[in-house]
Amino acid sequence: MRSKDYREDVLAGDWRKRRTIPTVEAEPDLVVEEAASGFCGAVVACAKDAVTLEDRFGNRRMFPLAAAGFLIDGEVVTLTRPTSAAAITPQRTASGSVAVPGVKAKVAKASRIYVEGVHDAALVERVWGEDLRIEGVVVEPLHGVDDLPALIRDFGPGPGRKLGVLVDHLVPGSKESRIVAEVSSPHVLVTGHPFVDIWEAVKPSAVGIAAWPTVPKGTDWKQGVCDALGVGDPQEMWRRVIRSVSSYADVEPELLGAVERLIDHVTADVYGV
Repeated sequence: MRSKDYREDVLAGDWRKRRTIPTVEAEPDLVVEEAASGFCGAVVACAKDAVTLEDRFGNRRMFPLAAAGFLIDGEVVTLTRPTSAAAITPQRTASGSVAVPGVKAKVAKASRIYVEGVHDAALVERVWGEDLRIEGVVVEPLHGVDDLPALIRDFGPGPGRKLGVLVDHLVPGSKESRIVAEVSSPHVLVTGHPFVDIWEAVKPSAVGIAAWPTVPKGTDWKQGVCDALGVGDPQEMWRRVIRSVSSYADVEPELLGAVERLIDHVTADVYGV
């Protein structure tokens, strides 16, 4: 079998000059591929000179609006900033849900979501705050779950008064798992994540570190992290952590799933169950 004789390298020379490159407005949710890196994702934001893409794993990257810099269905295009002001307005909340413009926060409902501490509450607010305000759901810190069964009894869950609880380090055999096993109310849903502390539920790449340090047993986890990273104190590190979170893409899937289930639980209009 004879190989084909390619008389001309199809990639040789400046191929951009050999044909007209179409111009496409970077509308929200338009799926494109950045030509140089191969990164493929949907448009989530577009500034004057750059576009932000989000891939199917929730990773976000910003690219300059270079001429012939993108591909749509394999065809080379030049992306431009949308001409319509409405088109460049963020269409999704930090949690990734569809934004509902002009809707005011509801009066707080009887249902609640409990989290372990103030950092947990701040992180949930950072990602899901807009959604929770629309639903009228309040998030309250517990400062630990050692007395969780008593706290649930004091809350008095029932139809129309549901409770969701987010627990740190909820893994088999842990102290937290034994406490949660005592909860039996059908109006209470307890979910959790495997991380020792809510800080660890933030992706290291978002914080600007390679990985969360391994802290020896018996050492305060937050202080151990600060010592390993050369940070002055936990408050300074916490400010760095919370500033690094701008959307659901910056936190681990285990936390995303746990919080989403709680929100579904406390906002479901199921009575008499």
